[in-house]
Amino acid sequence: MPRFPKAVMVLPVLALPGLLIGLANAGHADSFELGPRPAWLVSQMDDSPLKEKLAACLGQNVKRTSFSIGHRGAPLQFPEHTEESYRAAALMGAGILECDVTFTKDKELVCRHAQNDLHTTTNILATGLASQCTRGFSPAIGDTNASAECRTTDLTLSEFRTLDGKMDAANRRASTVDQYMDGTAGWRTDLYAGSGTLMTHAESIALFKSLGTKFTPELKSPVVEMPFNGFSQQDYAQKLIDEYKAAGIPPEDVFPQSFNLNDVLYWIENEPEFGKQAVYLDGRFSRDGFDPQNPDTLSPTMQELKAMGVNYLAPPLWVLLTNEDGRIAPSNYAKAARDAGLTLITWTLERSGPLDNGGGWFFQSVADLIDSDGKVFEVVDVLAREVGVTGLFSDWPATTSFYASCMGLD
Repeated sequence: MPRFPKAVMVLPVLALPGLLIGLANAGHADSFELGPRPAWLVSQMDDSPLKEKLAACLGQNVKRTSFSIGHRGAPLQFPEHTEESYRAAALMGAGILECDVTFTKDKELVCRHAQNDLHTTTNILATGLASQCTRGFSPAIGDTNASAECRTTDLTLSEFRTLDGKMDAANRRASTVDQYMDGTAGWRTDLYAGSGTLMTHAESIALFKSLGTKFTPELKSPVVEMPFNGFSQQDYAQKLIDEYKAAGIPPEDVFPQSFNLNDVLYWIENEPEFGKQAVYLDGRFSRDGFDPQNPDTLSPTMQELKAMGVNYLAPPLWVLLTNEDGRIAPSNYAKAARDAGLTLITWTLERSGPLDNGGGWFFQSVADLIDSDGKVFEVVDVLAREVGVTGLFSDWPATTSFYASCMGLD
């Protein structure tokens, strides 16, 4: 049976939301709580110099680091894009927090991963607002799964504010709304999902500023036809930036993201101080024939992206890795991006559940090498030292904060 290294200092598991708020405020003064997970992950590693290095750091002070990015906050245990989730991520030392941005019926910007995810990320189906959903709840019948679709554009901002966030999940074989809403994966938890406080984008800016973190908003692709009641894609992209300007946030603290290259190019042209840190989320992995070992087939090429003014590129982590003679190593995609002068960020750690079966989608390029949770820090180490990523999104930022602090990363 694995044993914790002798240097372990097991810190308290994050507790009640009220206590969490107080601790997070202390986090702004460089007081952080990691909980037991980093130490447990170290204990699962095979013996190696990396394990020895990390074990020696257990119990040492942790600093806030921009390498550690809170992906939707800390949704391994807290409802994503809620105040509680963001505070948890900041408490764990995340130096950058993410608000995925979409808009309501009255064109107000709010934090949601998708414009049409309210049925899985909030309690809307259990409220009177369910009647306003694009498609109401339909139970599973035979081979047909249960379904619903509730959009932020189905609601005004005032209506949106009445909802509670929950863990993002659905029971597709449900016959009732209660069953449908009760689908959280066993490796996540509903312990802190009693009342997730939803946030507008502007409120997230104020919160992140108070917590001492930087900002990485993602402009989500609308599911409604654009322009939406006169609100164009350009209006949408501009409004996101305008809310940072209104809050007096320095452009160098903001890393706006989009999978839509045109959004990134819009920021580069129209808001160059923000645009020079705009992050192109590279979704080209979904194209037929994509091969991270053959990046020359991509269009635009890495050099063309750089010539357009793109400085930050963010593919999923598997795109940056390959199995090289039985070791985790940088892919040719990673090398080509580095050679073109692009700064790499990647996503998402701690989102795959237990890693005893190859790690699933996020680890697919090195699945043959992923056989336990002890591989997490091996992956992080290759991404940081060999690929050279400057930031790593995680659903549980304690893991990335611990690694970055141990290795002296900014």
